[in-house]
Amino acid sequence: MKWAGGKRQLIPEIVKHLPENIMDINYCEPFIGGGALFFYLRPSNAIISDNNKELINVYQVIKYNINELIEALKEHEATPEYFHELRASDRSPSYNELSDVKKASRIIFLNKTCYNGLYRVNRLGQFNTSFGWYKNPVILDEKRLNAINYYLNNNNIEILSYDYTLILEKIDNNTFVYLDPPYHPISKTSNFTAYTGEGWGEDEQIKLKEECDLLTKRGIKFLLSNSGSRFIYELYKGYNIHTVKARRAINSNSKKRGEVVELLINNYDK
Repeated sequence: MKWAGGKRQLIPEIVKHLPENIMDINYCEPFIGGGALFFYLRPSNAIISDNNKELINVYQVIKYNINELIEALKEHEATPEYFHELRASDRSPSYNELSDVKKASRIIFLNKTCYNGLYRVNRLGQFNTSFGWYKNPVILDEKRLNAINYYLNNNNIEILSYDYTLILEKIDNNTFVYLDPPYHPISKTSNFTAYTGEGWGEDEQIKLKEECDLLTKRGIKFLLSNSGSRFIYELYKGYNIHTVKARRAINSNSKKRGEVVELLINNYDK
């Protein structure tokens, strides 16, 4: 899945700051998003979760209904007319009657054909990203889907859609936590937290920091990604703060895309 703020390009930097025993302990990622780090590490024991129920449904369908999903993905057409018809389906009461497979197939199709692969919803939780006009979008990657299905079914992977605070309550100090929440905006025009229709402002960032303090008291190691904003830097003073550079391409104005400063924050040395 393409995902706003995805960590694929930052994996080499993130890996530098992971605990040395990362493969010997449990893994927890309560803001899973596109799961770049999770699928890179492929831990044997993990809890993954996200408040975005549509996204979590995709992971669950890949795990439990892979053959039906592959057949459903074969039915899509990468045309603007079809795209807009399928995008609008969540405006209808009948959308709730769709099977989990059909919903997962729809999200994968929209993700692969919408502008920049941007998952964005309005306040009603309705998908509203425009058509991407790609020449040959790969809607069905059967080999990769089967590989993910095999991994999820041959390891102890719990897939949930809970508030992150409930996920953190479930874990013990033999667990490493990677936190990749909606980023705090570095300017008034850069705010993007429309993954679920719910906002994510300063109060939520402060609440997350308090949860990180609780993890530290419980002896649980965490690594957190966030923007290089002054607010986040000041909020996490006292923790280890590492500066990294990433390229972001969300902005509709191509001239405003480019390299940005992000922070990796943790509560351990190694």
